[in-house]
Amino acid sequence: MVAFGKKLKERQIQEWQGYYINYKLMKKKVRQYAQQIDVGTQDRRQVLKDFSRMLDNQIEKIVLFLLEQQGLLASRIAKLDEQHDALLPQPNISQIYELREAYKAVGQDLLKLLFFVEINAVGLRKILKKFDKRFGYRFTNYYVKTRANHPYSQLQQVFKHVGIGAVVGAISRNLHELQDRQGSYLSIYDHPALPLQDPVIDSINAAVDRLTHSTNFLNFLAQHALIMQDELPAPIEERVDDKKYHFMSLLLNLANTFLYMVNTYIVVPTADDYSLSLGAAATVCGVVIGAMAVAQVFSSVYFSAWSNKSYFKPLIFSSIVLFVGNILYALAYDLNSIAVLLIGRLFCGLGSARAVNRRYISDCVPLKYRMQASAGFVSASALGMACGPALAGFLQTNFKIYKLTFNEDTLPGWVMAVAWLVYLIWLCISFKEPSREIEENSIPQESNAEAVENDSLESGLKQPLLTSSEDNQQDEDGEQECDESEEACEDSHRAATSIRSAYRLLTPSVKVQLLIYFMLKYAMEILLSESSVITTYYFQWSTSTVAIFLACLGLTVLPVNIVVGSYISNMFEDRQILVASEIMVCIGVLLSFHIFSPYTVPQYVCSGLILFVSAEVLEGVNLALLSRVMSSRLSRGTYNGGLLSTEAGTIARVIADGTITLAGYLGDSRLLNVTLLPSLLICISSIIATCCTYNSLY
Repeated sequence: MVAFGKKLKERQIQEWQGYYINYKLMKKKVRQYAQQIDVGTQDRRQVLKDFSRMLDNQIEKIVLFLLEQQGLLASRIAKLDEQHDALLPQPNISQIYELREAYKAVGQDLLKLLFFVEINAVGLRKILKKFDKRFGYRFTNYYVKTRANHPYSQLQQVFKHVGIGAVVGAISRNLHELQDRQGSYLSIYDHPALPLQDPVIDSINAAVDRLTHSTNFLNFLAQHALIMQDELPAPIEERVDDKKYHFMSLLLNLANTFLYMVNTYIVVPTADDYSLSLGAAATVCGVVIGAMAVAQVFSSVYFSAWSNKSYFKPLIFSSIVLFVGNILYALAYDLNSIAVLLIGRLFCGLGSARAVNRRYISDCVPLKYRMQASAGFVSASALGMACGPALAGFLQTNFKIYKLTFNEDTLPGWVMAVAWLVYLIWLCISFKEPSREIEENSIPQESNAEAVENDSLESGLKQPLLTSSEDNQQDEDGEQECDESEEACEDSHRAATSIRSAYRLLTPSVKVQLLIYFMLKYAMEILLSESSVITTYYFQWSTSTVAIFLACLGLTVLPVNIVVGSYISNMFEDRQILVASEIMVCIGVLLSFHIFSPYTVPQYVCSGLILFVSAEVLEGVNLALLSRVMSSRLSRGTYNGGLLSTEAGTIARVIADGTITLAGYLGDSRLLNVTLLPSLLICISSIIATCCTYNSLY
């Protein structure tokens, strides 16, 4: 794979080459500073001053060129407006057509300018990361703190420009007016929801959103999927390949996601009763629920590796294993065996194909649909999480057929076994294995689908910047781009080949984001898994009442994401929302403690709602920031960023469920406080860690 500097140069617009960030020069300077500090000819303070001045000059060059080009575009629009006004008394069809084409040409040039800014933004982020790697993560903190919020900040001009919106508005308004409206007096301001008449405007708006981190509901929701892209935006002329796209296959992947989440949470309201009926303690429900997560720790790895070769076969295997697991879960009652119950849940965890579902979206769904598909993946998970407990609440019956018992404990297993059997038949009939010809001819796609075209939901500067060195190539001056102090150049762009090598790529910022993900999954699992035991002990809730409570929590996911994605994320920076959400999770945990007697239903419900909703908000911004700060080497291969986050969350669930079972030995009266204490400590730790790395989340 080519070095970043070479790739950066290849994607530059030729006539503007002199105005791009001089990445090669700055990279050489970083190496020189390191050598000078080693031999003692420079101190760190002088290096910071010198490099800051150089970076300021580079940014000023970019910004002045940006303003100059904006002025030229504004002048062209002003001249076109004069022609437009001259046409109003006696409109001519051919002249109107020519004028519309002229406005479109301005739009295309504006898109080129945005592409220019986007590449420079990625280059700036990357050189800051490279400097930090050399000098201990200090420079970005200093530079961003002193430059980003200054009233004369040129750094902000690169990431959040003023003036682009006015140019976009002028182009779109005039194109709208030139469209034949059959005498209508309405404008775009009267019907802002109407689709724009030319795709170039949509492309421009998408580019502006990527640069400003502006988002919407679908975008914010899709971030939860953590489908990572390459670090650089795709060239404007590139088009998406649709050959591998098959809607029914995508639908089957989303159905697999939905059913798996239903399967995970359908046992939560009844797991304690099931454990008691088999002679175990009620708190063994933690092990019953967590057994699925234990197996998922391993299944995520082999399913991720398997998806390098096929999607159909792992989905078939997943369905069969889940069918068998649910049959064992249901039979455990009549066999009176807690071991069979746990084996059944382990089988269910071994059938977790979420890695395949996520990989299929990044591999085989075209860019124009990928955001919707990613949002569908998250929505399917959220709906499954809500439907699982709700379905358990309806399965309140008790009868026998021959020697098989069907009651509220066993019916979740029987129902899910039938569901997976139906799904398996549907899968065999309708799934279409996508062609791998393109991946065989393309190194990046062979290594991982998540390094595909970048013009999508999480592309451009939303992507991680490499913390490793570049490929061992020589530049135009005959100098090698990497040096001895960095890891071997030939491995610098290779995907991680093991969990250990993936761990080495984790910077402090990435580790903190994974800690946050661990924390929120731990806190949510404690809340959900022990809900049946806690509510039975304190409030004597029935299974149906617990199921309704859990279903209501699950149903908050989509409304919360609508509010955050459409409004809050456009009002505040992701890192600000991150800290606020962590604090709210901490408050939710604190309010859940049983300190004052009696422990009331309003206290439990309100604290649980605050904790769950805050954790949902936190998950969205956490994964968005994780994709931004994570090395692009972790966007490819089996051991990718999605797998690491999945493993962090799954391990959190395993530990949380184990904590519930261990705390059960202290008695039900102490269960709540004992299990909440680790949540509180981890939450406080994550807040402190976030504050320490706050400026690196820029």
